[in-house]
Amino acid sequence: MFGGFGNRAAAYAKVGVETGVNTADPHKLILMLFDGALLQVRTAGIAIGNEDIPGKGAAISKAVEIIINGLKVSLDLSAGGELAGRLAALYDYMSDRLLYANLHNSQPALDEVAGLLDSLREAWASIRSQVQPVAA
Repeated sequence: MFGGFGNRAAAYAKVGVETGVNTADPHKLILMLFDGALLQVRTAGIAIGNEDIPGKGAAISKAVEIIINGLKVSLDLSAGGELAGRLAALYDYMSDRLLYANLHNSQPALDEVAGLLDSLREAWASIRSQVQPVAA
């Protein structure tokens, strides 16, 4: 009776995310990356609790993808100086901890990464007033 509802809801959510990405300024895009990584880390934690090994692996893979090919790639190492270098190293560390969590079903490793992502997201969100919107 409701078999297609999940597919329609997922399609609706995807359109919402795509619309957000298409209309977001660079600052908002980074916030969206943090949110996506946090969602996947938390999803992996739920999967560990449910003994859902494939779900855990998929969520951790997505989190690593967002951290390495989203957050880390967005760094400008030449303009960002020491801070950008330290963030790059922190993103690598988070990726390593996620791989450890995947191999060892480690909720503490997931919690550590979630805490780091939360802290970075909060710091990034707090500078919003200092970021000027990009003219269209």
